[in-house]
Formats: sequence, structure tokens, C-alpha cells
Amino acid sequence: MPERYGPHQTAYDRFAKWRDDGTWARLKQAVIALAEADEDIDWNAQVDSTVVRAHQHAAGARKEGWTRRSRRYVKVWVAPAGD
Repeated sequence: MPERYGPHQTAYDRFAKWRDDGTWARLKQAVIALAEADEDIDWNAQVDSTVVRAHQHAAGARKEGWTRRSRRYVKVWVAPAGD
């Protein structure tokens, strides 16, 4: 972390305080209000996070001495409004 932010514990404490006192929630609402006022937000987006896993033998996994870390794959599709 850059020195200008002070010790990492100080930075964490500051962010935690802002979380607890609602600063982040107020900031989020203010940014959303500004974007809506400028008509910069399209609320018609959809997200699909479907995951399909194959059996380990179907995927060609090795039989012994090797383990594979599982990974999560996420597919995101966003279509413009009206499509």
C-alpha cells in the first residue's frame, strides 16, 4: 500500500468505519442519483452465471498423483435495452 495512506491497519480501520457509519451506502446512492439524472444508467441489463461441470473422467483427469484446483466459470451477457 502506498505510504501516503499510512499503515495498513489505519487504512483498514478507516474503511471499516466508513462501512459501519453508512458512508459507502450514501456514496453509492449519490452516484446512482447523479447517473440517473444524466440518464447514464440502463437498468435493463441481465446477467447469466450458469455453470455446468463435467465428471472428472469426462474431462480427462489424470488417475494418480495429481489434483486439480476447481475453478468457477461465469458467463456474463449484457444486451442493449430493446434487444
